[in-house]
Amino acid sequence: MVDARRSRVVAPRFVGQRRLVEAEHVVEAVGPGQLLVEVRANAICGTDRDLWENGWPVTPGHEAAGVVVGVGPGTITAPGTLGVVYLMDFCGTCRSCRLGATNQCLAKRGDFGFTRDGGYGPLAVVSESAFFPIDHDIDPAEATLLLDVMGTSGHAIARARLIRPDIESVVIAGAGPIGLGLAAMVRILLGSATTVIVGDVDTARLAIAETLGARVADLRSTTMADAMRASGSDGGADAAFDSAGRTVTREGLLEALGKRGVLVCVGHGEGLTLDVSRDLIGPERAVLGSEYFRFDALPANLALLRAHRAVLATIITHRFPRSRLGEALATFFAGGTGKVIVEA
Repeated sequence: MVDARRSRVVAPRFVGQRRLVEAEHVVEAVGPGQLLVEVRANAICGTDRDLWENGWPVTPGHEAAGVVVGVGPGTITAPGTLGVVYLMDFCGTCRSCRLGATNQCLAKRGDFGFTRDGGYGPLAVVSESAFFPIDHDIDPAEATLLLDVMGTSGHAIARARLIRPDIESVVIAGAGPIGLGLAAMVRILLGSATTVIVGDVDTARLAIAETLGARVADLRSTTMADAMRASGSDGGADAAFDSAGRTVTREGLLEALGKRGVLVCVGHGEGLTLDVSRDLIGPERAVLGSEYFRFDALPANLALLRAHRAVLATIITHRFPRSRLGEALATFFAGGTGKVIVEA
């Protein structure tokens, strides 16, 4: 077991202009209710781009799996336990948390990899309440799929089903890891008979979407609405998911959406202008936001990962050692990849 007292390690520092430096870094002492986690794998996310380009004061990385190597007072997790780290250090006592909506905590204590040191370093201190244990038969790299790929995507689908429980057709804008996760999770949660169309301009990522059973639309030469019509589905899509975060993709999804359809915005970024009468009232459509996922979704998603591991694992296309983090980031942001994992 690693000494849980304040210690120094070498960790990557994001200094801006896509530059990283290895620097001595202080790992704070493990306090009451906290765990010291030795990070084994961290998945790169699109939100890391801004941190890589502009610099960041803490160690980034918010899709981490690792092993507990130190424990603070009042904890029950045994050293040696493998698990994943939930992004949000939720309070557990506010109105949202009492209802299970930990992704909407009203007194959040921090965000892993954003306001607190994250998974690109060798060690991280996390609240035990934000650590989800799993068995060692799951590879740590594959365990990261429980977070953004499965968790965020599954939550977005659950949000859509609140409005439209009879979903038979889906359009997805963006074939990055979240879009691919959505394609996979729609198949898993809604069944193979559901029409799934994924649109993007990255042909390599569209090819991955095809392996997940989705029809694809190259948005350089077609639109989501045209792709939906070509699929033979009657009346437009029942649900649309935007993982790209761009105004033009959201507008394209609205055009592809049928009556009583729901647009779920998953990707942060640009805006959307609506004609309320034409786009919402007349067709009785809804536009929803979907932020991360609830901590209590993890047990069910772990069962899904075990049951559909071969399919979900295809979303991981590249693995790099932590010593090649810069190369891993460059590879991911050049496009043409699925999920890129950085491993210890």
